[in-house]
Amino acid sequence: MKAAELREKTAEELQTILLEELRAQFNLRMRKGTGQLDKPSEMKKTRRNIARLHTLINEKKTASGKEA
Repeated sequence: MKAAELREKTAEELQTILLEELRAQFNLRMRKGTGQLDKPSEMKKTRRNIARLHTLINEKKTASGKEA
């Protein structure tokens, strides 16, 4: 997902997406360990999506903190 699409979502929605990405990362790690991973590039994409989500969640926290 692109950052622009994610910025439109609420903090709760971002948390659920983050949880899904973390589960996907775990599954990819398990598949890599058993030698069943077909596309190693998926690991990189998932890792970057997780970082993107963490960044947006922190942005929303700081934005809500400044408004209050």
